[in-house]
Amino acid sequence: MNRPHVVALGGGTGLSSLLRGLKRRDLDISAVVSVADDGGSSGRLRRELGILPPGDIRNVLVALADDESLMGRLFQYRFADGDLSGHPFGNLILAALTEVTGSFDEAVREASRVLKVSGRVIPGTLEHVRLWAEREDGSEACGETLIASGVGACRRVWLDPEPAAHPDALAAIADADLVLLGPGSLFTSVLPHLAVGEIAAAVAQAQGLRVYVCNIMTQPGETDRMAAVAHLDRMLEMAPGGVDVVVVHDGTLEPAALITYAAEGQEPVTIDIAALEARGVRVVAADIAEDDRAVRHAPEALAAVLEPLAREGAERRAQSASAYPG
Repeated sequence: MNRPHVVALGGGTGLSSLLRGLKRRDLDISAVVSVADDGGSSGRLRRELGILPPGDIRNVLVALADDESLMGRLFQYRFADGDLSGHPFGNLILAALTEVTGSFDEAVREASRVLKVSGRVIPGTLEHVRLWAEREDGSEACGETLIASGVGACRRVWLDPEPAAHPDALAAIADADLVLLGPGSLFTSVLPHLAVGEIAAAVAQAQGLRVYVCNIMTQPGETDRMAAVAHLDRMLEMAPGGVDVVVVHDGTLEPAALITYAAEGQEPVTIDIAALEARGVRVVAADIAEDDRAVRHAPEALAAVLEPLAREGAERRAQSASAYPG
């Protein structure tokens, strides 16, 4: 059997952490990356050069690169002084490659070759978009930075204008044995993919196993006090029927870390397995958190849970193909 094809949709640190574990497994990986970022170096380059934000793409490229690669470390080097202060070297390289090649898409492909990336990195769209969110109180915010820095949980997100999906992203989802949504900021990294109508439809129609990896902690300005079932509901509203399995953390968390997080308005996401299963999904609960002061997913532990699901998805697709040849 060929290596299972895993397609991960996300952005931010959650996607990068996920990929660091998956790349050590015998899997064929495609990462579909959000291009809605408007903060920091990415926001500056977006405004000043008119390019798509490179930051999340850079992090994913490095996550899938050789761990010992000098170029990988260079891509993450951040200038501290002068006009370049705050810019990671990799963002500038992607900006330069975009101008040299005339295409952000080609810039990502060339950077992948330079870094000897294990897998494919695909922008979710090649169009410039603005991310909007509506909060539970009815107020609206525009831009990933303002959304994440606001107060109160979000209710929904959308993109303005609604863009066309990258054709390679749609092809990857259709060919996937395992489609991964999350982990990562729900409203600014994961759901923006489903705000692209073609991607939401592709996920809903995918023949592979669709898996949502739920965050371990709530996130201020996005998921305040939201239980796991509320996270899932937001996913299903944008891609009806688009989740088969929900992966949740089941284990202890460092008490000192929880005190620190509580001071920042974060708490463990409440897990109600019966409520999740009532949505028609299977729940996989496992100890997948790092054992330290940062409450986040452990790449290796998460990969150990996801690899069998990828093989299950490959078997499901093979059986479907044999039942309906041609």
